[in-house]
Amino acid sequence: MRAMAIDAATRQLVPVRRPVPVPGPREVLLRVRACGVCRTDLHIIDGELPRREPSAVPGHEVVGEVVGLGPQARRFVPGQRVGVGWLGRSCGACPFCAMARENLCDAPLFTGYDRDGGYAEYCVADERFCFALPEGVDDLHAAPLLCAGLIGMRAWRLAGGRRPARLGLWGFGAAAHIVCQIAVAQGQQVHAFTRPGDAAAQAFARRLGAHWAGASTEAPPDGLDAALIFAPDGALVPAALAAVRKGGVVVCAGIHMSTIPAFDYRLLWGERELRSVANLTRDDGEAFFHLLREVPVQTHVQAFALEEAQAAVQALRDGRLQGAAVLVP
Repeated sequence: MRAMAIDAATRQLVPVRRPVPVPGPREVLLRVRACGVCRTDLHIIDGELPRREPSAVPGHEVVGEVVGLGPQARRFVPGQRVGVGWLGRSCGACPFCAMARENLCDAPLFTGYDRDGGYAEYCVADERFCFALPEGVDDLHAAPLLCAGLIGMRAWRLAGGRRPARLGLWGFGAAAHIVCQIAVAQGQQVHAFTRPGDAAAQAFARRLGAHWAGASTEAPPDGLDAALIFAPDGALVPAALAAVRKGGVVVCAGIHMSTIPAFDYRLLWGERELRSVANLTRDDGEAFFHLLREVPVQTHVQAFALEEAQAAVQALRDGRLQGAAVLVP
């Protein structure tokens, strides 16, 4: 089968040939119909996350059609469409799994990091960690829901969900453009922060219902109740803390962030809260797809052929995307 893998010497994606994988006991074999390009993939390619399986094929926003079943797989049937996200498996036995916090599992397996992901024609996945996808969303537009949507959902819930009246979003990419639509539908006032000078992204945010959009160097016109940071820039943490009112919460939603600079304690004082998002749980996924029945989220995507994966990654790196890049084998 065709796939795209990371060349360790050049940190580029290169085409490779791999055997079609064989599903294990509780696994399904999927024909990949679409796979989103996530910023976490970029961190892996660029070496900002330690390489755990150097030859792994990236990709963890996978929309696939079930074409094979492991001997103990019973949850799905051939021909069914399913989604695969970042958390490919948890151990089920560590203290965190016992507390229903499988996102903090001590021995997890991550799709496209510990095992081959969706930058390929086929992949395998543990059926227990797959999601049945909603009808009415095509493959291309469903792909970003599997990480940008799920992580965005978890970050939004950790920031208080529907409760904050004014919500700030730093880094208006794939996740933020989904969260913006959810928040606006709940009656929240969204403030979008982009790279300085990125008028196109600011206009995009306004089209999605943002009350205000400006540069990350600007202060919002009103104090915020919560802030979500999707951009991997540690310097945004003090800026977000300065923008939230007393009692507000700032959530860092990325798996990697540059060094957070020292900041004065007054930015945290007033019972402001700073926290991070680590991975996701299957419950996050179920809650997210349930919410989509109520909120008509429209993902904005740019399609690339599988062999154009490097170009898609570079477009993400350069900030040239409105929404998400999606590979179509």
